Amino acid sequence: MKSNYTKILVATALASSIMSCNNSSNKMSENTNTKIIPAFDTTSIEKSIRPQDDFDGYANGNWKKLNPIPATDGTWGAFHIIDKENSEVKLRGIIDEVLKLKDVNEGSDEQKIGDMYRSYMDTIQIEKLGLSPLQNYITKIDNIKSLGDWVAVNGELQMIGVSSVVGIYVDADDKNSKMNAVKWVQNGLSLGEKSFYSGKDERMMMIRSEFVKHVNDMMTLCGKPNEKAGESLLAFETALANAQLSNVELRDPVKTYNKINSAELKTLSKNVNWELFASKQNVNSDVIIIQSKKYFSDLNTLLSNTNIETLKLFTFYKLINEFGYYLPKNIKVARFNFYGKTMAGIKEQKKRDIQAIDVTEGVGNGNIIGRLYVKQFFPESSKNKMVEMIENVRTVYGERIDKLTWMGDSTKVMAKKKLSTFTYKIGYPDKWEDYSNIKIKPNALIENILSNTLWNHNKMVSDIGQQVDKERWGFSPQTVNAYYNPLNNEVVFPAGILQAPFFNPNADDAVNYGGIIAVIGHEFTHGFDDQGAQYDEVGNLRNWWSNDDLNNFKGLSKNYINYFAAFEPIKGVHINGELTIGENIADLGGLTLAYNALLRSLKGKPEPAKIDGFTWQQRFFLSWAQVWHNNIKDEELRNRLQTDPHSPARYRINGPLKHLQEFYDAFGVKEGDKMWIPVNERVLIW
Repeated sequence: MKSNYTKILVATALASSIMSCNNSSNKMSENTNTKIIPAFDTTSIEKSIRPQDDFDGYANGNWKKLNPIPATDGTWGAFHIIDKENSEVKLRGIIDEVLKLKDVNEGSDEQKIGDMYRSYMDTIQIEKLGLSPLQNYITKIDNIKSLGDWVAVNGELQMIGVSSVVGIYVDADDKNSKMNAVKWVQNGLSLGEKSFYSGKDERMMMIRSEFVKHVNDMMTLCGKPNEKAGESLLAFETALANAQLSNVELRDPVKTYNKINSAELKTLSKNVNWELFASKQNVNSDVIIIQSKKYFSDLNTLLSNTNIETLKLFTFYKLINEFGYYLPKNIKVARFNFYGKTMAGIKEQKKRDIQAIDVTEGVGNGNIIGRLYVKQFFPESSKNKMVEMIENVRTVYGERIDKLTWMGDSTKVMAKKKLSTFTYKIGYPDKWEDYSNIKIKPNALIENILSNTLWNHNKMVSDIGQQVDKERWGFSPQTVNAYYNPLNNEVVFPAGILQAPFFNPNADDAVNYGGIIAVIGHEFTHGFDDQGAQYDEVGNLRNWWSNDDLNNFKGLSKNYINYFAAFEPIKGVHINGELTIGENIADLGGLTLAYNALLRSLKGKPEPAKIDGFTWQQRFFLSWAQVWHNNIKDEELRNRLQTDPHSPARYRINGPLKHLQEFYDAFGVKEGDKMWIPVNERVLIW
């Protein structure tokens, strides 16, 4: 996903699994004859743990005992359960029906879905073909003789999704968000992030050692045995990592906005023909936006001083790793053994037919099967209800801004102006892309992957110099997720998230507010987090703050950074408060907005009855906690602490609650309890 999107990885749960064991499902409201259907499972609660000491342990402790991580996953939570339901029940049902069709029109959604699935399941053909579908590209790599050749081949390979030291994409210009711009970003690290190459703890060193062995194995399996391959590739990527910005530095939209022309690019990198690199991708633009001028200067030195065989090795590994999932079993297993077992602690690959569903879903960025998904599983009535909830949050946010004591009047005017111009997308696109140029065959898996990838690339290239298409979506309809896009100043809620327990029209209001309303509030708050707050009401990167108010905001954010940085999920490894600050602000804002929206909705109404002995206030916080219940393996947790802008689930639950007086009141938290912190240490931003 493009780096401009600030996203929330929302965890959710299966309504069917919850309702089957919920001991509240048959209760009636004390005030009405309407059946109360809470969207959380009270059997998840671990009563031996005090909510005043560990709210996650209390709300989710029993669930964690009863839901071990499957062998095919590194983490398991509410999100994964509903995603599994989406994939293995709903999407599988669609695919099964398509496979039964005897006559389908060439180029139809059904033909593409059926033949992509068949091509992935045709393991006999995959084994027979071996590397031959990629031979044209392998030959080009083998024939590289100079740095210029290497640049040209890498440019061509980017068209089919193979990463190099630089990546190119097209998106809205941060300072002129109505127009698309060509953006060049740092890229090429096989381990994902620069800290993996410099970390001194035992696990980081083990990963690097295993990476060396993995590369050597992959080269042997591909008929290019080389005992020094792994060491050479690790050394090159380590030097590459040293030249790159950290993931914290990449969060700064001002620092990473450097608009230059081709002449300046040549000055920065005299020995590397980047114009050729771009032209091989059919990208022609004299003006580009780069993240770092120094990176291109350092690349000039690095690439000039690296021998050509090492550069060829880098490119060959990138090609094989990118397509390894679709290649013969021995290569696919070797790839999984490193990236799955070693990196994430995953014990087993998913069954082939489950993998085939995921691969099939990828055609047309998930929207081809998504069109069939929404016809079956998304009630249009949900859109109207979502509009009502979104506007409720907008109103409450405006009221909250008016009451802020740390923000002056002039900045409040601008903040409310931005809030008023928030747009939103719900369910699925009003306009679908044209996928006719994606050609899918029943027995040519890699050809199908190439066709799909090239369609994406050509679509991107066609956007150069054009106005931004504000109707385009960043997620497919079935995605169980949501996001805020600062360049469009919009919040987006796909159909996948608009189901229980997040959105359940039959659920208790307090539980819905702790679920979907908190998610809406989270996404709205992203418009005012450390990144979003730097964009104005039309999506342009522009400072609209007074100096005093900006300093106040930075001070509050700094306090919250330090607060999260004190958490130590693994001994010796703390949460990166600077990396996670945007999501942490959004969680705190989402909870605050949702609770106040619930209060607003209850004005003039009778006090809601207790359910299962819980007040409405308690049910609200239980809903928030149980939305995020999660088990995670140490290996995966360690990776995420390095790379994920979200704090681990446990700290997303307990972390913000310690700052909300409403939580203290709901559960009687007092000084001396572990969920208590002094009033002067509590942070309230939005």
